[in-house]
Amino acid sequence: MSHVFERRVSTPVEPGELFAWHERPGAFRRLTPPWAPVEVVEHPPHLRDGAIARLRVGVGGLPLRWTLEHRDYIPRVRFRDVQLSGPFAAYAHTHRVEPDGEGSALIDHIEYTLPLGPLGALGAGFVRRRFDQLFTYRHRIMTDDLNAHRGTQPLTVALSGASGLVGEALSAFLTTGGHQVRPLVRRAAEGAEIRWDPQAGEIDADAFEGVDAVVHLAGEPIIGRWSDAKKARIRDSRVEGTRLLAEALAAAKTPPKVLVCASAVGFYGDRGDARLTEDSPAGDGFLADVCRAWEAACQPARDAGVRVVNTRLGIVISAAGGALAKMLTPFKLGLGGPVGSGDQYWSWIALDDVVGAIHRALFDDALEGPVNLTAPEPVTSRDFARTLGKVLGRPAFLPAPAFALKLALGEAADEMLLAGQRVLPQRLEAAGYAFRHPDLEGALRMQLGRMKG
Repeated sequence: MSHVFERRVSTPVEPGELFAWHERPGAFRRLTPPWAPVEVVEHPPHLRDGAIARLRVGVGGLPLRWTLEHRDYIPRVRFRDVQLSGPFAAYAHTHRVEPDGEGSALIDHIEYTLPLGPLGALGAGFVRRRFDQLFTYRHRIMTDDLNAHRGTQPLTVALSGASGLVGEALSAFLTTGGHQVRPLVRRAAEGAEIRWDPQAGEIDADAFEGVDAVVHLAGEPIIGRWSDAKKARIRDSRVEGTRLLAEALAAAKTPPKVLVCASAVGFYGDRGDARLTEDSPAGDGFLADVCRAWEAACQPARDAGVRVVNTRLGIVISAAGGALAKMLTPFKLGLGGPVGSGDQYWSWIALDDVVGAIHRALFDDALEGPVNLTAPEPVTSRDFARTLGKVLGRPAFLPAPAFALKLALGEAADEMLLAGQRVLPQRLEAAGYAFRHPDLEGALRMQLGRMKG
């Protein structure tokens, strides 16, 4: 039995730009939900007839290969993805673009047949619900991205940490917006890449010629128990790496206009329920010391006239990685709950707002110095657990005792999990940045495929 799914969405751009967005590098990454068990094995460089995409998808806990061929390509109008092999008995997805008032509309039309005949038909309702969630997510991401890119001029952006959680999302967002991304890599550079080796103090300063902006995200992961060697890697990767990069930008014949350098809300230390803004002083502790030195290491670029933005990130909410991904298994099993006392504030931010805020910082000359990348409403660990449990439909009352966390992680538990920072995005809000996900429940629902409406 054949089924049809169709969804239409209006966008604020003309048809050519809407179609071009889908053709640019990063579009597939932007449109893949973080909860979806999809891995790209091979992605074609274009959407033209005959191009092949190979994916690995999880179906019933089993990895299956899914091979699709692009067909019926008409520039600015249409392309189709037709299954050659995969989880469906038959599958064809037509993407059609048409004028819609002063903008354009995208129509996703899917014709599909479920496998296993009458037995497979029992899953029709489940498949339909997953399509509903998938395209609710895709269309929100696409329209929000198109709105964010309206009126901006294409930039060439050098990006460190491009393979990390934030770096991958930012790279995909920028490229679909028509910007060129030049990743910083530690191996031999290929194509548009820029080679650097922070440990050896090596960087190709001449490669920054023609670069408009730099986003610096690289650093040793802080997750895990902190030995003296681990702490040295955390500090040196941030401080020495940032200093090396800032000095290279200062030495460039034509320095970029802006350096957006990651920092963290750990700058503020453990501050209880005090409301903290960018004007609040630094706190105490290892992470606070690292963040102070990290931000100070940007000074050579600042002295050379580069506008420097230090983005103090909170807990980044993404089902694709980071803290939320690590919490999902126990919470899905009904074993989740608050951390420690549950009273400490966690300053969080949705991944798409991290990307959106960095994008805003690239263009807004009024943003300079420290900028808190946190949602407007921090929550306590207890409220975070309660909200995550609600979204997953699971109880969330089993606490993670402080003594057990300290036993497992030592000093890292005190500073990363048990410390509280109630950090407010004062400068972002003053600049008029509109958060995509200002409340925690909405952010979690978007990340976990539990959206309403």
